Amino acid sequence: MPRQARKKSESGIYHIMLRGINQQVVFEDDEDNIKLIETLKTYKAISEYKIFAYCLMSNHFHLLIKVEKEDLDLIFKRIAGSYVYWYNWKHRRIGHLFQDRFRSEPVEDDRYFLTVLRYIHQNPVKANLVKSVEEYRFSSYNDYINDNNELVDIDFALSIMGKDEFKRFNNETNDEICLDFDEKEFRLSDIDARETIQKISKCKNATDFQALEVKQRNKYIKKLKEKGLSIRQISRLTGISFAIVRRL
Repeated sequence: MPRQARKKSESGIYHIMLRGINQQVVFEDDEDNIKLIETLKTYKAISEYKIFAYCLMSNHFHLLIKVEKEDLDLIFKRIAGSYVYWYNWKHRRIGHLFQDRFRSEPVEDDRYFLTVLRYIHQNPVKANLVKSVEEYRFSSYNDYINDNNELVDIDFALSIMGKDEFKRFNNETNDEICLDFDEKEFRLSDIDARETIQKISKCKNATDFQALEVKQRNKYIKKLKEKGLSIRQISRLTGISFAIVRRL
């Protein structure tokens, strides 16, 4: 079936998500997160886009971005290509890291702009990683609070609402759903699941797990199922294909 054409934004602003292939983890540690942020800074100067919000999760990241000089496909070819090259070198792996096509939705008015911005900042809270948006290190929320516009263009959002209102708005409880992936089937939090994987397999990360001898790997996968991890969660955190995990 042919791919649907990407919806073009008249404003040039998009909500973007890019996730790991087979939903595997793409940010193993702080260094990985920092590297992606530095990559965004590097190509901001080259591609001349604006970033209004970002949030890096374990297996995907969100951006609220405005394109100007270059189109989305070229921008994300640059960003993903650079990060994957570095990640594969660091973790001694080869092959694809991100799924082929990033997801996007156009953002055409101020109201939805603020909705998406809040949704991005609240991702870690809704995933039960932190209790409040300011606690999460790898999102743009604190760039707004600390007046840091090295990467994030904070002026537009703060021209719509003042900083005090911005704080209140970003911490409001809500059930809004923007462009996202379905994580409802997960039985354990990612933190608990990751700890379980490391305890059972003695692997530090997804790359180590993928390097296991097949018979031993399959034995660990069966144990992870017995511990309550879902098929999709095992696939996402280890990088082993969904079909293999389901079959075992």
